[in-house]
Amino acid sequence: MGLDSYPALVLNADFRPLSYLPLSLWPWQETIKAVCLDRVNVISEYDRAVHSPSRKMRLPSVISLKQYVPMTRRPAFTRFNVFLRDRFACQYCGDNLPTEDLTFDHVTPRARGGRTLWTNVVTACEPCNLRKGHRLPHECGIHPLRHPYEPTAHELQENGRAFPPNYLHESWRDFLYWDSELDPA
Repeated sequence: MGLDSYPALVLNADFRPLSYLPLSLWPWQETIKAVCLDRVNVISEYDRAVHSPSRKMRLPSVISLKQYVPMTRRPAFTRFNVFLRDRFACQYCGDNLPTEDLTFDHVTPRARGGRTLWTNVVTACEPCNLRKGHRLPHECGIHPLRHPYEPTAHELQENGRAFPPNYLHESWRDFLYWDSELDPA
C-alpha cells in the first residue's frame, strides 16, 4: 500500500474527533509535520514507518491536538449540512438515499418569495422535488416530514456519527464510538 493509505485520525484535545462527517483525517505528510512541530500528541501508530537521512518514524494513526479547538456555534449553511441535518432522507417520502441522488427543495419556492435559509430548505429526492415543483405544500398535498430548522453544530456531529465511512482503521474505533454502550463480555 502507498503512504496515502495511512491517514491519521485527528482528535481534539478532549479526545473527540474534530468532525465525524467528514471524518477528521490528515494525510501522513501533514501529520508528520505536526508531530515535528510538537503541535500534537501521538496516541497510536501504524506498523509502517517513514525515513529521513537521520531519523526513522512510525506513521501515526491517531493524534490529538495539544490545544483545544472549540466547536463552532453555528454550522455553515451548505447542501451537505442540509442533507446531514435531514439524515440523508427525503423529507417528503422518507427514503434514505446516497448524496448523489438527493437534491434540496425550498418549502416555499423561491419563485413564490421563499429564501434559501435553514428554515425553508429540506432534503428531497428528485421524484418528490419534481412532483412538488414550484408549489406550496398545501397546493400539491406533500408536506415535509419534519419542518426545516437550523441545527446546532453538535447535532450535525451526532448525526455524522450515524454514517461511518467505508474504512475505519482498528486503532480509530475506540475514539469514534467512545460514548457508545459496550457489549457485555
